[in-house]
Amino acid sequence: MTDTIDTIHAVRAEFDTAFTWDYEQSRAGLVKLYEKAKTSQWNATADLDWTVDVDPEKVGQELGGGGTLRFQALAEAEDSPVRHFGDAEWRTVSIELQKSLLSQFMHGEQGALLCTARIVETVPWIDAKYYAATQVMDEARHVEVFARYLSEKLGTQYGINENLKGILDDILRDPRWDIAYLGMQIMVEGLALAAFGMMHQITTEPLLKKLLRYVMSDEARHVAFGVLSLQEYYAGLSGPELRERQEFAFEVARRLQRRFAHTEMWARMGVDPDAIYRTMDRVQPPAQRMFQQLLFSKIVPNCKKLGLLDTADGWLRERFTEIGVIEFEDWVDTSSEFSELDEVARDREAAGA
Repeated sequence: MTDTIDTIHAVRAEFDTAFTWDYEQSRAGLVKLYEKAKTSQWNATADLDWTVDVDPEKVGQELGGGGTLRFQALAEAEDSPVRHFGDAEWRTVSIELQKSLLSQFMHGEQGALLCTARIVETVPWIDAKYYAATQVMDEARHVEVFARYLSEKLGTQYGINENLKGILDDILRDPRWDIAYLGMQIMVEGLALAAFGMMHQITTEPLLKKLLRYVMSDEARHVAFGVLSLQEYYAGLSGPELRERQEFAFEVARRLQRRFAHTEMWARMGVDPDAIYRTMDRVQPPAQRMFQQLLFSKIVPNCKKLGLLDTADGWLRERFTEIGVIEFEDWVDTSSEFSELDEVARDREAAGA
């Protein structure tokens, strides 16, 4: 079952397709990533055991149960739209929440697929074109595995969250090649990597656990690709140009926070999503704040690595301080840690593949 949505959504954009006749691979970090990507490709059909029986209720209790705590505090508000919920309703929330979460990851991966194809066309360096081409394959595989897991194991998909849809539309409309990097590779993929890590730690369902580990191995390279490429490019931008990127990054961050209100789930359950937003803004449950803050554990250090935190005016540093996520600035950035997550190649080597 899937929410009723238009099957095709078109985004109109004008941008320059960039050929480069310089084929020298001069960026060592990107060359290393490209070589790693070539040896780390995996096959969703052959490398994952799709015969595993999955209990949607158990998966919901594991993954959705923690999420339910983020929303149960909303019931304490006098005019809360979930004040009347009992045990049965909260069990439903725990099950539907993880279906909603995995659905948004699926939609986000298709956004990454299109954005990375755009990067192949628009980035001016041959090293980056080579690597981005491998990521296009990665993203297609990620869409495939999430769609298959939702369809075959959980039986339900949700339509795309409006906040996520708006972010993807804005990224794809922008003609500047670096915005696709910043919006997708750093912000959306960085947040997804943190969320995947949390889910991987929590779940005991073997198929989902292995699926997430494989996806995380790819995603760590993807975010590292964005950091390595933009670090070089942003070093040459002017103050006003950097400020534009800071404002874009912060706006995406705020909209990503709103994405995790799961409005599509509440609508399916007959609860007014706007009422959920209003209650969350007023109540701000501690579990919800902690969850949203942890999602920025990859984004903030990556922005710092790009030089976006420590500009002359300190604008982005102030904004991240205001929303309580600046504490993550000295955590390991993804370009430094991707090798630790590159488990797929080692798995295949151990299996003799």
